[in-house]
Amino acid sequence: MHLHKITLHNFKCYTEAEFVFNKKINCFVGNNGVGKTNLLDAIHYLSFCKSYFNPIDAQNVRHEADFFTIHGNYFRQNDTVEQLQCIQKRNQRKKFLYNKKEYERLADHIGKFPLVMISPSDRDLINEGSEVRRRYIDSVISQFDKLYLDDLINYNKALNQRNALLKSFAERRYYDQESLEIWNDQMVTLGTTIFNRRKNFLEEFIPLFQHYFSFISGGKEQVDMIYQSQLFAGFIGDLMKQAVDRDRAALYSTVGTHKDDLEFILDGYPLKRYGSQGQQKSYVIAIKLAQFEYTRKVNGFKPILLLDDIFDKLDDYRVQQVITLVSENSFGQVFITDTQEENIRKIFDPLEIEHEIFRINGGQSEFST
Repeated sequence: MHLHKITLHNFKCYTEAEFVFNKKINCFVGNNGVGKTNLLDAIHYLSFCKSYFNPIDAQNVRHEADFFTIHGNYFRQNDTVEQLQCIQKRNQRKKFLYNKKEYERLADHIGKFPLVMISPSDRDLINEGSEVRRRYIDSVISQFDKLYLDDLINYNKALNQRNALLKSFAERRYYDQESLEIWNDQMVTLGTTIFNRRKNFLEEFIPLFQHYFSFISGGKEQVDMIYQSQLFAGFIGDLMKQAVDRDRAALYSTVGTHKDDLEFILDGYPLKRYGSQGQQKSYVIAIKLAQFEYTRKVNGFKPILLLDDIFDKLDDYRVQQVITLVSENSFGQVFITDTQEENIRKIFDPLEIEHEIFRINGGQSEFST
């Protein structure tokens, strides 16, 4: 599968633009702020029905415009053409169409056009709180497991209801155990399923991640990823009963899979505290390449790979290792951004790999052979 053509109207800095892509490697070069990352984000929209960077769709409409549209034509391996359209008008519901038929639920589209994006903002996985890391795990699993996504949605609904009830107890100065049990039962059933699915996923995912990090770093460092969950300590129902007094004092649920986290380890120490910028970036890139490989195995075909400014903070050896990987046949269509065209030529010309360079300039493009 590859993206053959994309057409943009009023998307971020683009008034109107059309790009026809190489089925292997496409490089967007230009100064900062000219629209390279916005173009990657438009491609991301076509796979996930949303921006990678800004969850508020109306804010992705070009200033003073009333709407944006993104149109994409994809080729499958049998050369069949599939069309995607994303239409967002200000103050209206977003429309997403597959072969001119509108989805009733955007969730039904997720996973049909798999994509993995690597961006400088991925450092949030290391630097931000546990919610970011949980959301990442959930986003990967949900692409392939619709039941998991439904369980996650229903768990969060039960969690919100239970938290609202705890606040109500405090405000009204009463306590009703039976009302609490209604939401306890749902969180126990759904939370157990979510925990087991996350655990099974990470058992497959972590060896892939370690493999890619070892390749990128040349085997110089050892890494690990530790799944932290209260459910390792015992049955969630028992844990919730033991925490009732603490929950009533805190006015929220202190036990459950909504507290899960990942600990990132480098040579036996916390990555966030002891890893250099290059090591941290290598760690995140390895996570995303593992996601690519996991997605490829599950789907049976190669996702699209977006690499946004990934060469910054990496030494020449690690840059060459990453490019060697994405140039292999195990990877399909790749999109790369960089500020310097000479950097791209220095990397790709000796490899004699099929690639095209697009010079981006303020929402416009110029093709470069």
